[in-house]
Amino acid sequence: TMKIVNDKVVGIHYTLKDASGDQLDTSDGGDPLRYLHGAGNIVEGLEKALADKEKGDQVQVVVEPAEGYGEYNEGLKQSVPKAAFEGVDNIEVGAQFEAQSDNGAVSVVVTEVSEDTVVVDGNHPLAGQALHFDVTITDVRDASEEEIAHGHVH
Repeated sequence: TMKIVNDKVVGIHYTLKDASGDQLDTSDGGDPLRYLHGAGNIVEGLEKALADKEKGDQVQVVVEPAEGYGEYNEGLKQSVPKAAFEGVDNIEVGAQFEAQSDNGAVSVVVTEVSEDTVVVDGNHPLAGQALHFDVTITDVRDASEEEIAHGHVH
């Protein structure tokens, strides 16, 4: 049986829950998620947990923020004058925007709206959270040279 090592394409079905057991995401009912092992396509902690496993294995793992979506960074939260959203009719909590930063485009979420200002948060929505993954490995195959060169599954 083929083990999961770098440069293998791996198919997984997964369910992701938060620490309270609420489901955040799942591949159930859809196609398996396929990723190129060793290329950083999925969160580090999950990739580590899947190493050396094989087709049919079931893996349950809790990924801490450092190996998931990072610790929560207060510095990525900022207050923006409402005027900056000129042309946006409906600014509400939970709305997502692409914002320009020194590092290019980042995705931000509106967390507060007051009369003159809007608070946006550039943290990943799952930053600071432990991620509870329940995974079944559906298939493992060799990656093609092109997939390896491009760093992701084709």
